[in-house]
Amino acid sequence: MSVPRFFCPLELSAEDVGSEIQLPEAVAHHALRVLRLAVGAELTLFTGAGGEFAATLARANKRDAYVRLDRFSAIEREASLAVTLVQSVAANDAMDAALRHAVELGVAAIVPALSSRSAPLPIGERADKRHAHWQQIAIAACEQCGRNRVPRIHPPLALRTWLSQRDKTATGLLLTIGAASSFAQQARPLGPVELVIGPEGGFAPDEIEDCRAAGLTKVGMGTRVLRTETAALAALAVINLLWGDFA
Repeated sequence: MSVPRFFCPLELSAEDVGSEIQLPEAVAHHALRVLRLAVGAELTLFTGAGGEFAATLARANKRDAYVRLDRFSAIEREASLAVTLVQSVAANDAMDAALRHAVELGVAAIVPALSSRSAPLPIGERADKRHAHWQQIAIAACEQCGRNRVPRIHPPLALRTWLSQRDKTATGLLLTIGAASSFAQQARPLGPVELVIGPEGGFAPDEIEDCRAAGLTKVGMGTRVLRTETAALAALAVINLLWGDFA
């Protein structure tokens, strides 16, 4: 059985090895109530600042858990290529899947984009809860896949607003049906990549033109129409294979 990993947003450093700390309430609940770990169990903690701690559950009661930090490892499992996924907002389950897979595949950041055909978003407090939910998905994906740095999920942004603010030094790629060029035909990026994925039904023609005018290159992946969450997964896998750490 693998050692369970927990995101622990505390200010810890290698100098804290040997000390005992109290786990945050949510982490303690997961360890004690969900996984039912017993005193003496091994676990791994990461703070998001890089590296990870091997720890042992030292003592616990019904609500609180205390762990001993046994050693620190500076190991990183970040992708060799910094990719920002600009993912058009999809329906709940599809959006969750796209974000989860993207984090597992090593994206550096995710921008949920609002376009004419994207799924509607709630407003006010419900919108804040949706954004927090997406960030929690990123955390859980890091716990699962071994990443020690949690990619940021930006607040939702209108596609045209993002285009006006995008990093012009990055290689911008727009996944579209019927594009004349493939990923393999692109030059190896010398810096970061921005990958734009459309909503169910695709971008409207004027949005595609806006992307082109903003410096993005249209790329295709065959003749089949992919669901938006499948498109993100497939495109990121191809990018990792051609230019990243799958090669």
